[in-house]
Amino acid sequence: MDFFANVVDLGGGMGLALSTDGVGSKVLVAQLLNKYDTIGIDCVATNVNDVLCVGAEPIALLDYIGIQEHPDETIFGEIAKSLYAGAKLASICVPGGETAQLPDVIRGEPGGYALDLVGTCVGLVPVDRIVTGQHLQDGDVLIGLRSSGIHSNGLTLARRVLFDACKWNVHTYVEDLECTVGEELLRPTKIYAREIVALLRSEVDVRALVNVTSDGFLNLLRLHNEVGYEIVHLPEPQPIFGIIQKQGHIPNREMYHVYNMGIGFCIGVRKEDVDTTLKILNVNQADAEVIGFVTSQSPKKVNVRPARLVGEGEKFADL
Repeated sequence: MDFFANVVDLGGGMGLALSTDGVGSKVLVAQLLNKYDTIGIDCVATNVNDVLCVGAEPIALLDYIGIQEHPDETIFGEIAKSLYAGAKLASICVPGGETAQLPDVIRGEPGGYALDLVGTCVGLVPVDRIVTGQHLQDGDVLIGLRSSGIHSNGLTLARRVLFDACKWNVHTYVEDLECTVGEELLRPTKIYAREIVALLRSEVDVRALVNVTSDGFLNLLRLHNEVGYEIVHLPEPQPIFGIIQKQGHIPNREMYHVYNMGIGFCIGVRKEDVDTTLKILNVNQADAEVIGFVTSQSPKKVNVRPARLVGEGEKFADL
């Protein structure tokens, strides 16, 4: 089954959920700052958040580090600590991993330490409780969970705008961010395991789980249903998004295609389950609120009313 994660039927009513993903060009920011104590959290998050989308409880992650040269003990130590921190947040284990020296494949900037960080996460889900959006109905409610920032997507555009156009560097302090550019870009991806697992273990009829990564709210269209989605309310995005958009003269349709714009995860539930869902999420310290609803009036479309955008297929257009 092709989705945010794949599920293999193990027999006996149990499925094994699997996902593989990396942190992308975020490692280049870590390289510029010579700071590797957070990207392991991103590696855990990108994989765990996808495994959650099929209704699975993540249990373990294996990491892969491809490097240009010999292992650096200090850097590997920082990555290991951040993987452990991410695993703790996700309540999973990291039982092992692999390192490969690939000098002809992985090349970095002179004087930097070039690497690629990837993970594979596994989880378990009863096959009769797999969530793909198949049970969504007209009037179901969409709940959005706040992101921690740009997460691990859109770093290429961010670097082009902030470093090339603005002529800033990773050490440039930006008052609106209340930190340096590098610190903001390395802010770890939010891991949603605790709140989503609590919800899956409850009596709530969880009908959709969506990791909002690259493609933004277009990820809703990956759900296995012919309905449409109306986004009618969104919280103010974190300042980093406004800075990138203003400094790079980026139109709304591109911003909402590249970035999560402040919402890192979406949940679809019945209208009668909204209060219980929000209570469970809040108890688990999630920053959650109702952002929209499911509609049969515009199948396979996402209308983002606050941004005056309509998404269909693989792109957004202005309303």
